[in-house]
Amino acid sequence: MAEELGLGFGEAARVEMLPLPEGCRPEARARLAARIKACLTVTCCLLSFLILTGLSTFLMVGQLQARGKDCKLRAIPEQKSEPSAQPVYTPSRAKPRAHLTILRQTSAPPLQNQFTALQWEHELGLAFTKNRMNYTNKFLVIPESGDYFIYSQISFRRTTSECGAISQRRRPNKPESITVVITKMTDSYPEPAHLITGTKSVCEISSSWFQPLYLGAMFSLEEGDRLMVNVSDISLVDYTKEDKTFFGAFLL
Repeated sequence: MAEELGLGFGEAARVEMLPLPEGCRPEARARLAARIKACLTVTCCLLSFLILTGLSTFLMVGQLQARGKDCKLRAIPEQKSEPSAQPVYTPSRAKPRAHLTILRQTSAPPLQNQFTALQWEHELGLAFTKNRMNYTNKFLVIPESGDYFIYSQISFRRTTSECGAISQRRRPNKPESITVVITKMTDSYPEPAHLITGTKSVCEISSSWFQPLYLGAMFSLEEGDRLMVNVSDISLVDYTKEDKTFFGAFLL
């Protein structure tokens, strides 16, 4: 019966392993190409996934490293902001300074080519000397070497219309003028040094006139230097109010 109906199991297997007929080869080739294409597609997808995964990992590592650097940079100023062991200037380190106001002067006729030194109040009213600054015998004495700002305002007044009378006695054929000089005296140099000079012409045809003359500048001074203010005509100095005529200096 088996012999009539068909082949045995072994023979059937041998039949399946036989070459395909000529008409079946194109279909087999198509199926093989489809399988190869599918394998290539899967392989490409896997490779793309691996590449994307690698790039993502690289970017994440770079961001973490950048954040680590930022944290280190931020930590450095915090360390610098800690209190320093160096001494810090405080208001307790007071600097020498003085403000002098005018005293009533002894009237005297002006001397030719000579200026008269003014006398000052250093304790009463608005006047003061602080932190070792000293006033003695018309001189303001510097107690500490350094850069000082020196200033002075001298107010002059006259209540007469004879504008040229004094000029002609003192300087013929020249208009009357007032001059203020801040002078420095030092032991290392015998002659006085003129630090600041100011001059104004005051010859006016009127019953009275009033002229303030302000001077101010910074100078480098040495310990022991002595400052004074000289004027061309002491009789014209206005000493009626302490806010009109004054003299001072302070360490910068």
